[in-house]
Amino acid sequence: MGKVKYVLLDCDNTLCQSERLAFEACADLTNEVMKKYNIDATYNTDSLLEDFVGHNFRNMLVGLQKKHNFEMSAGEVDTFVARELGEVTKKLSEKCVECPGVTEQLEWTKSQGYPMSVVSTSAKPRVVASLERCNLMRFFKLEHVYSAATSLDPPSSKPDPAIYLHACKELGVKPEECITVEDSKSGSTAAMRAGIPLVAYVGIYKLEDGEEKMNEMGKKLQEECKAKVVMNDWSEWQEVMRKMEE
Repeated sequence: MGKVKYVLLDCDNTLCQSERLAFEACADLTNEVMKKYNIDATYNTDSLLEDFVGHNFRNMLVGLQKKHNFEMSAGEVDTFVARELGEVTKKLSEKCVECPGVTEQLEWTKSQGYPMSVVSTSAKPRVVASLERCNLMRFFKLEHVYSAATSLDPPSSKPDPAIYLHACKELGVKPEECITVEDSKSGSTAAMRAGIPLVAYVGIYKLEDGEEKMNEMGKKLQEECKAKVVMNDWSEWQEVMRKMEE
């Protein structure tokens, strides 16, 4: 593909280990919704991750309404989304850590003159809280942190490619001139639909679920989302960049 003009990076579980912390905060609110609508179901961090990894809370509430056959008013969804954002942002700003090796590789990427941007499904305040807590915000301009939940009107969510197409337009690059790094199926699908060459980072699955899950996800993102390269660890990043540019 030649020289990469822009490196677009997902945030949650790609740069920062934020997904599990966020879903811990989501679980309580989800159970509150279930109780309110007399639905006989209880969720914990793991069962929510299983069903909704890579989705924002607004999208999750849509999925839950479909799954359990109930209806929330738009105003009520907004109220729960606002509460979730507050609770998750607080938790991330206290506890979030980077995915192993990220700082070193972003230093290298910056030193090579590659411009970088963050393209996330999550609300921008939450993304910024994670990046600041992990001391990664210094690699990005605030206006180059894009969120499907807050940068778009109406809000969207990966796997819809809208946020990627918006970021490319704002940054003045064509999708095929960029590369992106994603960990989830929804994010990888969004990148594929936007026509952006994809690197699948699956190291987070090894940390959380073991090597078997990591290999399974790597295969899945290659087969189903056309990932050009699978990256098991951020230490492989410089080699990955070389492969992508060949």
